Amino acid sequence: MATTSAPEGWLADYAATGTSHSTIGIIFVHGFTGSPASMRPWAHFFQEKGYTVRVPRLPGHGTQWEDLNQIPWQKWPERVAKDLAELRKSCEKVFIFGLSMGGCTTLNVAEYFDVDGLVLVNPMIHIPGLQGKLVPLLSKFRKGAPSVGDDIKKPETTEWGYDVLPIKGVNQLNKMLRITRKELTRVEIPVLLFHSTEDHVLPVSNTEIIMSGISSSDKQRVELGDSYHVATLDNDAPTIFATSLNFVERLR
Repeated sequence: MATTSAPEGWLADYAATGTSHSTIGIIFVHGFTGSPASMRPWAHFFQEKGYTVRVPRLPGHGTQWEDLNQIPWQKWPERVAKDLAELRKSCEKVFIFGLSMGGCTTLNVAEYFDVDGLVLVNPMIHIPGLQGKLVPLLSKFRKGAPSVGDDIKKPETTEWGYDVLPIKGVNQLNKMLRITRKELTRVEIPVLLFHSTEDHVLPVSNTEIIMSGISSSDKQRVELGDSYHVATLDNDAPTIFATSLNFVERLR
């Protein structure tokens, strides 16, 4: 996994105005140490269906891993909220789709801003056990650790993310997780959540906490049996794309 071999432009912000459904906007939010590349096929799918799409590059991502050690967690939801505000100028409805840490970022934004629906893929809401408690201490002594990226079952597939896990960045991530988890009840909008039954990055407790913690009456969990963590690029991607399209079509 590396950022150097990504397709041209796939590590940068991406935006496209829709055609037949131009007043429906969708923001696609990638995960920690990942990049917009992990969300581009999903965004292109909706763009081809006529929707307005945006794929922001979260601060500290898509460059070099050391940059992620310099970013306070607030910058990630602020970046998504900026796109949300821009889309509100021309769109009647706006949805946010998030992968992994992008799921937590998405939930954080939805806790405080007007969003019409969320689609979450293997979303993150906590770092369990001793590992989470040790992050603040480790961040004072270590800059990086082995990467947890590219957990993909499909052969020869990459999300073009960092090959090092920035520890100070993880500490900031942990802060966002804790703050967002405390306010989950503020999320009352429709939520569609995809969960890979074999995920080597996050335990299922993340999905369970979110599904039980949000106040949404319209919420659905879909199991993915042929994908690992980065399911947006994995074997179950067609299921994610088609089911999320049905979700948006029902609510638009």
